[in-house]
Amino acid sequence: MTKALLGSPDAAGACVTPRRLIYVPVVHGLTELGSVAGEVRERYIAQKGRDAWDQSRRVIADFWRDLEQKIKALDLDCDKLRLYQDGLPVCGREAEIICDLVETGGMNYRILLFLMARGAALEGTESPELLLREYRLLKAETAWRPGQTCRKPSADAAAAAKVLLEERDRFIARRISATLRPGETGMLFVGALHRVADLLPRTIDVKRLDDIIQVRSVKQANLTSWPVI
Repeated sequence: MTKALLGSPDAAGACVTPRRLIYVPVVHGLTELGSVAGEVRERYIAQKGRDAWDQSRRVIADFWRDLEQKIKALDLDCDKLRLYQDGLPVCGREAEIICDLVETGGMNYRILLFLMARGAALEGTESPELLLREYRLLKAETAWRPGQTCRKPSADAAAAAKVLLEERDRFIARRISATLRPGETGMLFVGALHRVADLLPRTIDVKRLDDIIQVRSVKQANLTSWPVI
């Protein structure tokens, strides 16, 4: 996936300008969890211990350092690159939000800012309404304090989360399809539980980043119990 973004001939021999998407499955850190981050941290430590928490921080930091280095090394034509980020609402203030999150230490957003500075276009990616619904659901499930019995999400909550995730994925897929232009390459940073790639039209050529270059995968991070929303 380099600056050579060439069209391919169709059956009639005409040149068809493709749309491409680099799919980047990620592990989210505390920055993305917003105001529920403290509750998530407390519950994680209570369930697994402080050593496990500290290890998870190191693994996530290593994951993002590796990803940042590899993306910076790609020979991308940023003037034809369009960026999509899960959790980033369509709101008209997308660039401002990214700049604010970089200040909080979010490594994901540092990569976005690096690419934006080189000409990449940032797109609002998610429905504000669906994000608000997910926040309320996550807030309810993390309403827990030390000393309380650790509990798994209820069956109803798990079912609601699954349906909501599918709704978000459909919105993201529609958003990419509507904004990614012929001849452009998109790059989607998205939590590992999402299945956006399955919902995109066949006119978009989707490649996973770890199929293009060798990066530390989400599976290698071994954080299946960490929120990858």
